[in-house]
Amino acid sequence: MKKYVEIGLGNIWFIRTEFENEDGREHEVKGIAGPIKPISFYLRLWLGRTVYILDLREGFKKQHKNRKAFKLLVGIASK
Repeated sequence: MKKYVEIGLGNIWFIRTEFENEDGREHEVKGIAGPIKPISFYLRLWLGRTVYILDLREGFKKQHKNRKAFKLLVGIASK
């Protein structure tokens, strides 16, 4: 299971933890949940249907989504 702790604008909560199961299911909770074992740090900017991600481990990525949104987040990818 992967865990993402995010701080910023655009999510339901300003600080949240998202859990991603191996089968692709996700759920989120308010605040920081459980211990953090950092794998990487990232900055995510979601403008309209385009998401720009600058990840210290994986580099720069650009993704397209089906829905429009605005998000500006700093996050920690964790185990």
